[in-house]
Amino acid sequence: MNETRRDRDAEGRARNARPRDGLGRPLPYGAQGVERQPEGVVRTPAETLAEAQRLLDAGMPFHAHEVFEDAWKSGPENERELWRGLAQLAVGLTHSARGNTAGGARLLRRGAGALAPFAGSGPYGIEVAGLSDWARELAARVESGPTVDAAAEAPRLRG
Repeated sequence: MNETRRDRDAEGRARNARPRDGLGRPLPYGAQGVERQPEGVVRTPAETLAEAQRLLDAGMPFHAHEVFEDAWKSGPENERELWRGLAQLAVGLTHSARGNTAGGARLLRRGAGALAPFAGSGPYGIEVAGLSDWARELAARVESGPTVDAAAEAPRLRG
């Protein structure tokens, strides 16, 4: 019998325990990685935005995406597209910084589209129109240019 051992978290769920780099890429076991974001954390919108901005500024958009994902999954139904769109922008930046230009551009545009319905309201001080413009401009650039630096390209979430 061929048994494959899987990494498990404290609750017994399958979860890869390999360390990750700042862009979320798995590293070899035993390598020094960055601390992972805890999953399922319920934060206020202000806490979500502050933590995500900190991670974006540090060049860790993959980790910022996880913060937005928590808000998307735990927030009110009428805000889920807002948080999902922000998560897509962070993942788009992640892919762009990893060199996946086609996937990065696609996710940046998808995130900008998801944010479109919130452009007039600017909930929680989020600079929706500016973020959408940033995402579309970056998408066009990554399709025809070199890999981007995630920290240098980090957007400002609030005005």
